[in-house]
Amino acid sequence: MRNNHDNNQIFHSVTLDPDKCMGCVTCVKRCPTEAIRVRDGKASIIGEYCIDCGECIRVCPHHAKHAAYDTPDVIKRYRYSVALPAPALYGQFGNLESTDIVLNALVAIGFDEVFEVAKAAEIVSDYTRKIMEEEDNLPHPLISCACPAVVRLIRVEYPELIENLHRTVPPVELAARMAVRKVMDEHPELTRSDIGIVFITPCPAKVTYMRSPMGLDSSEIDAAVAMKEIYPKLLEHMPEIAETYETSLPELQSAGRMGVSWCGSGGEATALLTESYLAADGIENVVHVLDSLEEERLGDLDFIELNACAGGCVGGVLTVENPYIAHTRIQKLRKFMPVSLNHFECGQENLIKDDKPLDYVDYVAVQKLSEDYEEALSLLERMGEIEESLPGLDCGACGAPSCKAFAEDIIRGKAKQSDCIISMRDQLLQLAEKEGISESFIPRPFRTGEQE
Repeated sequence: MRNNHDNNQIFHSVTLDPDKCMGCVTCVKRCPTEAIRVRDGKASIIGEYCIDCGECIRVCPHHAKHAAYDTPDVIKRYRYSVALPAPALYGQFGNLESTDIVLNALVAIGFDEVFEVAKAAEIVSDYTRKIMEEEDNLPHPLISCACPAVVRLIRVEYPELIENLHRTVPPVELAARMAVRKVMDEHPELTRSDIGIVFITPCPAKVTYMRSPMGLDSSEIDAAVAMKEIYPKLLEHMPEIAETYETSLPELQSAGRMGVSWCGSGGEATALLTESYLAADGIENVVHVLDSLEEERLGDLDFIELNACAGGCVGGVLTVENPYIAHTRIQKLRKFMPVSLNHFECGQENLIKDDKPLDYVDYVAVQKLSEDYEEALSLLERMGEIEESLPGLDCGACGAPSCKAFAEDIIRGKAKQSDCIISMRDQLLQLAEKEGISESFIPRPFRTGEQE
């Protein structure tokens, strides 16, 4: 069954295991939307701010953050299952002679059919090239919608840039739509509920997209399995399949180098055959680019490709291989591929375009302090006063990522000003002076000076 979106319920694929959380602030400091707080010795995630980028999973030293996804045996739920492998999957294997080996391995582990996401990527690229050449009223620059974490980041932190987003579905959604059409045309005995469209995902953001699709009523993707879960199962079959590669292996490859290159940073942008583009990867770099774009400091660009994961999709937290090694493997693999095997065809517009404005589907004004305008202004002024009274160290010791975020927590009733360790130090110093006690009992980073 397809995943219907509920405006009243926010699904998140990134989850927290409180039993493993040690209360450190590593994740707090690295979250791009300041969605994590540490309270009472445990981290918690503010759902309205979370964009499911997976950065907290990547940096947590105690493995307390996890991603929710389906297990490989999900295919048993359906009479007919279709695998949608993201092109990043090919970079997980060394000495790979052809993508056909991986595609046939997917069939060997139980899938009835394989439909490459790279094929859909080539169609999206061709469609984008055409509209950039033919339409004069496009926003400049167009921002890719391929990375769901980036789209959610824009909607939470940069809503004024929503109009710059390229209103196409991501390649995985197009692949799912095309796969459903193909199977139902070829197997009229099957109903939609008989068919399982299973995405092999490199990241949690795409799992969230499957359950809460942006700009759509529902997604045609039925399940998402992590690459790291499917990887060992594929390895069991690949040696035998590789032996028959040049003799009897079915040819399942349906995409060229343009589609496969989407898995790495810059792959989507270079497929547009334009020099007027910018490509950035890694959530911190994405934030810098969006800040510059918001401040109109980027000059004249036609297209911006942004990937939340370092290196692009090959850097997703649900992959196996180091992203730079995976990218190198993809570069070698694509050398002997045709440039592209797929093109946009007239009549595919309805498959490529999304359904609703992005500011309509599950958009939440997460930074609103009050529904009453005057009260909100008063609270904002008070928040500024509290922030000015804080030390401005952004140390994270209070459990918030910055003094500004801490001030907002105080305004919202989620924290007390006495939670600031620097404020507590000043109180301790006053007590020490009053009682004639040395400062040496105060941790060295928070002392006012070296004590003998």
